[in-house]
Formats: sequence, C-alpha cells, structure tokens
Amino acid sequence: MLDSRMINTLMDYHVKLDANMRELFADVGQYRRLVGKLIYLIVTRPNITYAVGVVSQFIHAPRHPHWEAISHILRYLKDGTWKWFVV
Repeated sequence: MLDSRMINTLMDYHVKLDANMRELFADVGQYRRLVGKLIYLIVTRPNITYAVGVVSQFIHAPRHPHWEAISHILRYLKDGTWKWFVV
C-alpha cells in the first residue's frame, strides 16, 4: 500500500457492497485483522466510522470488493489531511 496513490474521498458511494459478490477473499484472517485495526483507529479518526462499519459487516465472509473497499479506506488515510466540518 505504500506505493498506492492517495485519494481524498473516503468511500466510493457508487459501489454497493453485498454479501454475495464474486468469490471469497483468500486470506480471511488478514481481512479480519485489518478491520480490527481500523475499528481501533476510529477512536482518533471519527470521520472513518461509517466506512469501517460498512466493511465490518462482512467480516464473516469477505469478498474481493470488500477488500477493495478497505484498500480505498487505507488510501484515504494515507492522504493524512483531516476534513473537519463545524456544525
């Protein structure tokens, strides 16, 4: 992921994640560990809460589109800029 380009949007809202998409992701343990680390990161980065909640729904049987969604989150975090909105 170090060589990937940065993005400034958290999720691709046009992609609909479903439990029956394509084949299963090969390394379920890696997916679960990464989702766990993202859940822990929510404490300091509350702006990723929704996206992490979406990918954590598929922790029992992740598919390749779910892994791509996690990659998208990681590329967003690589950007490093905070987008604060004052309400």
